[in-house]
Amino acid sequence: MTHTDDLTTKAVTAPGAEEPSAPSHYVGIGASAGGLEAIERFFKNIPPDCNLGFIVVQHLSPDYKSLMVELLSKKTPLRVVRAEEGMRVEANCVYLIPPKHNMTIFHGKLLLKEYSHHTGINLPIDIFLRSLADDQAERAVAVVLSGTGSDGTRGVRAIKEHNGMVMVQSEQSAKFDGMPKAAISTGVADFVESPDELAIRLLHWATQPGKPMTPDDGAILSNEDNLTRIFAMLRERVDVDFTYYKPTTIIRRLERRMTICHVSTIDDYINILYRTPSEIMTLYKELLIGVTSFFRDPEVMETLRKDYLPAILSLPKNQEIRLWVAGCSTGEEAYTLAILIREAMEALKVSHDIKIFATDIDKDALVKAGVGAYPESITADLTPQLLTKYFTKNGDMYQIARNIRSMVVFARHNLIKDPPFTNISLVSCRNLLIYLQPTMQHRAIQMFNYALRPGGILMLGLSETIGDNDSFFKGLAPKLKIYESNGKHGPGPHALMQEVGKGALAANLSERNNYFSARRPNPFSDEEKIATRLLDTLAERDISPLAVVNAQMEMVYAIGTLSPYLQIPVGKTVFDIGKMAAKELNVPITTGIQKVFRTNEALNYTNIHLSLNGESQTVSVQVFPLKGRTNQEPLAAVQISSSATDNTTQKAETRIFDVSEQTQQRIRDLESELQFSKENLQATIEELETSNEEL
Repeated sequence: MTHTDDLTTKAVTAPGAEEPSAPSHYVGIGASAGGLEAIERFFKNIPPDCNLGFIVVQHLSPDYKSLMVELLSKKTPLRVVRAEEGMRVEANCVYLIPPKHNMTIFHGKLLLKEYSHHTGINLPIDIFLRSLADDQAERAVAVVLSGTGSDGTRGVRAIKEHNGMVMVQSEQSAKFDGMPKAAISTGVADFVESPDELAIRLLHWATQPGKPMTPDDGAILSNEDNLTRIFAMLRERVDVDFTYYKPTTIIRRLERRMTICHVSTIDDYINILYRTPSEIMTLYKELLIGVTSFFRDPEVMETLRKDYLPAILSLPKNQEIRLWVAGCSTGEEAYTLAILIREAMEALKVSHDIKIFATDIDKDALVKAGVGAYPESITADLTPQLLTKYFTKNGDMYQIARNIRSMVVFARHNLIKDPPFTNISLVSCRNLLIYLQPTMQHRAIQMFNYALRPGGILMLGLSETIGDNDSFFKGLAPKLKIYESNGKHGPGPHALMQEVGKGALAANLSERNNYFSARRPNPFSDEEKIATRLLDTLAERDISPLAVVNAQMEMVYAIGTLSPYLQIPVGKTVFDIGKMAAKELNVPITTGIQKVFRTNEALNYTNIHLSLNGESQTVSVQVFPLKGRTNQEPLAAVQISSSATDNTTQKAETRIFDVSEQTQQRIRDLESELQFSKENLQATIEELETSNEEL
């Protein structure tokens, strides 16, 4: 060791001097080939009093002595040291990784571990950045500079997941663009510029962040209008409604974007969204950070392979086995399950038709998943045997094998509003529910319960739980969050979706108000509040029963006592009014509803004879359309009243109900629907045949 090294590698505090201070942010810099020039350009723009701590991780040759300390010391006024075991990171210092070592950070101290260059691909940048994310969270910054390969790709994802900052050198300014290109492809980079510009950006962001905004002062959610405007812009642009996300998640992501855009109020940020459409997409990506990897949580995957996959594969040979990966992001977990199942089938010497439905709301992530090409950083998650067996090396990327790709079907699916798949043997939804409000978490779990066949398996993330749905599931490995469906089904998907439509916004606002004590304006108009109060009051009064239905004949609202005219059938819960109606009322109600939706005119059937509890009764059925605004779902109301008390004053077509005539009309309607369905089916078959030919 040279004399310079002795002076620079030890943190010595002179007697009476102040203790060195911890940095405001920890900046992890990854570089490889061509990185020296980029590092020098970066530090040339960093002043000596920046209050930041820098840790530089390079790919160094084990056979040559590194002169990086001497070289970099000439280019920056910051103190440059070679990292040593247990060294605490201080402000205004640069720490360099020593050769033949990997480095991590724990509670602000650097830890070194020697490694052998004969053990395969080593990814020191990923290793350090992931530990930095775990240790410093939002105080962590990742900077990826020139280099070959894809080291740093997994690290920048981890930094972003923990709300840190990600900066990447632009491909044009990099001598070798492999590492920058791989980092940019993750979609998590906050800044992509030259090293000089990245340094300036970093200083502006870290030392002049503006007034901090916290949930306590209600800076972001000072009124519901601001958030509603942002949600509306996002939904219009990407067709995703973030109303159901946790307020804390929304706050953190918005604060980051506001800080990066150098604005201190939500109104200023909304103006930026209006002026800069690209910022809407950036915010969307910020809210959809998808962090995944092959064989994530190895203990979970090993337990699944050893203890539960054999039972799933024991189904009859001619029965298709279906799995569902909800929130699949870029596909690593879906392919992991496919590999596990392929390995299990080989071990058990069985063969099954396997379909893995992998869904997400992020279109870009699904495109990447469908391609099935991943950077070489995946070698850290896969054994050499699996890598050789199921991947093909193509340049700097690894391509998934065709027999694995054919097992997975990728599709866009919104867990909040879209219906679930059915007859599923295993549902994997890991680290998605933590971003949703408790009400939506509960409904998602019930959706999974509906999707699973009896004995099916549910896997959640290690930070997630089934909550109060333990009547539907039993814990197989609760610590690993693996559960089994007991086959007891709660509400069906339609009922759950109706609940989402009617109550999610109110639940969302309620939870926000619990979280923030500040008073907020009610998002509902006075007209809507009056109508809601009137309906709630009428529902409790003893009046002629009335049901509101949609065009699919599903009941969405009820007033008065519907029994004995309408009753929920025994067995699976349905809200089809035709199935709920008494036998004698089925034809007039269904025929009347269809005619009202077709003509948009009210009608009234009288003299309908019922036999209720052994007694004969005559009733009238009135069906009329409900007024609505543009783009609102068409609705109709069905009112049933005793003929003796029927005093309706609404103008409606009144008919004496003729069973034979109305039955014939009902038959004609059904025949028309059948013909329409046949034509649609034929068109679909032709489209499928064309698609198959093109494929």
